[in-house]
Amino acid sequence: MKKILLLSDTHSYIDAQILKFVKQVDEVWHAGDIGDLTVTDTIKKLKPLRAVYGNIDNKEARIEFPLDNKFVVEQVTVWMTHIGGYPPNYNKRVKRELQTHPPKIFISGHSHILKIQFDKNLNLLHLNPGASGKYGFHTVRTMLRFELNKGEIKNMEIIELAKNI
Repeated sequence: MKKILLLSDTHSYIDAQILKFVKQVDEVWHAGDIGDLTVTDTIKKLKPLRAVYGNIDNKEARIEFPLDNKFVVEQVTVWMTHIGGYPPNYNKRVKRELQTHPPKIFISGHSHILKIQFDKNLNLLHLNPGASGKYGFHTVRTMLRFELNKGEIKNMEIIELAKNI
C-alpha cells in the first residue's frame, strides 16, 4: 500500500501547511506549474516525487520533469500531465491516446479547480487537485490524498489549506 499526496499549481509557493501533509505520505505527485524548483527540491528532501512541468515552468523545470509522466504504482496505471482537460472534453493532444490506452488514473492540473470525476466511457478516474499555491483566482488552496493498494484506489481525501491572500 502507498499513501499519495497529489498537488498542482504551486507557482513557486510552498509552506509549512503543505509540508505537514508531505511528511504523512509515501510519495508526492506534482501535476505541473511548479514555478521555482525550490518547491520540488524541498519535497524531494522529504519524500519521493513524481512530477510534470506546466505551462508556466521554465527551461530548468522542463529539463528535470517531463510533459507526460506515465507510471504504475501498486498495480494502478497512472498518466499525469498538466493540461489534460476533463471527461469527455479532454485536451486534443491527449484524447486519442486516452481512448486507445486509458490508464486507471488520469491526472491534470492547470485549471486551479479541484475536481474528481469518473469517466465511465473510458473506465478511468480523472483527478485534478486544484491549486496549492497562492497565485490565481482560487480562494482555497487544495490538494488530494489517497491510497493505492493492489490495483485499488482508496480513502480519497480533499485537503483544504488556508485561504489564498
